[in-house]
Amino acid sequence: MSRRLGATALRHTIAAALIAACHPGTPAPAQRDIPLAIPESLGFDGSRLDRVREYVASQVDSAYPGAVVAVGRHGRIALLAAAGHYSDGNERSVEPETVYDLASLTKVIGLTSACMILVDEGKLDLDAPVQRYLPEFRGPQKDAVTIRHLLTHSAGLAADLPLFDSTRSRAAALTMVDSSPLLAAPGTQFVYSDLSAIVLMQVVERITGQSLDAYLEARVFGPLKMTATRFNPPRSWLDHIAPTELDTMFRHRLLRGEVHDESAARLGGVSGNAGLFSNATDLARFATWLLGTVVNRPGPPAPALVRPDIVAMFVKRQGIPPGSTRALGWDTPSDSGYSSAGTKLSRRSFGHTGYTGTSIWMDPDNDLFIILLTNRVNPTRANTKILEVRPRVADLVAEALVGDGRER
Repeated sequence: MSRRLGATALRHTIAAALIAACHPGTPAPAQRDIPLAIPESLGFDGSRLDRVREYVASQVDSAYPGAVVAVGRHGRIALLAAAGHYSDGNERSVEPETVYDLASLTKVIGLTSACMILVDEGKLDLDAPVQRYLPEFRGPQKDAVTIRHLLTHSAGLAADLPLFDSTRSRAAALTMVDSSPLLAAPGTQFVYSDLSAIVLMQVVERITGQSLDAYLEARVFGPLKMTATRFNPPRSWLDHIAPTELDTMFRHRLLRGEVHDESAARLGGVSGNAGLFSNATDLARFATWLLGTVVNRPGPPAPALVRPDIVAMFVKRQGIPPGSTRALGWDTPSDSGYSSAGTKLSRRSFGHTGYTGTSIWMDPDNDLFIILLTNRVNPTRANTKILEVRPRVADLVAEALVGDGRER
C-alpha cells in the first residue's frame, strides 16, 4: 500500500470512529452505517479527492465557521471530512456527526420524498388541481394550479410572505398562505416559492391524515435508519447542533436547534419549505437509497420505498415553464454552467441547496453524491461566499473521478 493510500485509510479509520462515538444526549447513531472505502476502490484519484477536503478547510472563517463534506459512490463513502468550528465565538471543532439546519433541503429530503411515495401509491395525482386536496386554496386562477405546478415552482405564487410578523399562529399563517393571490398565471413563470412548499405540505397532511414530521418519520427516516434527522430536535441534541444566525428581527437571539427560516418558525418548526435538521452520514444514507433506486448497482438492493420509475420521473427536468431547470421538487444543473452543481457533473444530475449553507447533488451517471453542510449564516446571513464554494466543491469532486470504480 502506498503512503497516499495509507494516509487515506487512516483518515477513514478516524472518521469511522467518530461516527460510531455516541455520548448521552447526542443523536442516536445509525444502526447500519454506509461503508467507508478507499477512494481508489471507487474510481477516485485519492490525491485529487484530498483537494476537496483541503478546499473546504481553506474556507473556514471566510465562507462559514465550519463545514462537513461527504462524497460517495456505489453505495459507499469515499470522503467524510469535517473542518472548522461550531460558530463565531465557539471554537469547538466540528465533527462528521455534527447536526445542521438543512433549510430548503427540507423541500427535497422531506416534502418531495413524501410526494413520491403518495404518487407511487396512487394517492396523489401530479396533474390534479390543488383544490381537489385543499379546498381552502382559493382565489382567481387558483383552480388551474396543479400539484406539478407547486413542485416546479411555477404555480404563480409569491416567493414568500412575512408570516412571522403578520400572523400569530400556525392556523393564521396557513390561512394567509392559502388565500394569497397569484402573481402570474399558472405554468407561465418560475418563481422559487416557499409558499408552494407550504401549500404542498398541507396537501400531504390532508391525504395522509398525519403531520408532515410524523409521516416522514414513519415512511422515510425510520425505514432508512436516519436517526439524526428530524424537525424540532430535542434539547438533548443541542450540544451537537451548529448554531445558525443571531436573529435580530424576529426572535432576537442566537438560533441553535430551532429552525432558521422565519416562516417555518411561525408554523411551529414543521413545514414543507424548511425545518429539518440532519447530519452528513444520515444524508449519505438518503442519497445512497435514492441513487440506488435508479442505478444498476451491485450488491444489496435499495430499500423499496418508492418504485424506480417514480424516482426517475421526479428527478427529470420538467420544462415548466420552458427554460426552467426544475425537476419535480429537485433542481438540475444550469445550462449556462453557473450552478451550485458546478460545470462537470452529468446533465442527468439533480440536487438542491439550503439557505443556511447546505447542499446535496447526485449524479446517476456516475452513481455519485456530494453533500456539503455548513452554517454560513453564522453570525449573519450577509456572508454569501457559499455561492462560490458549492460549485468549486462539485468541480473538485468531478475532477477526482478517474474510473468507474464498480466492483467486478
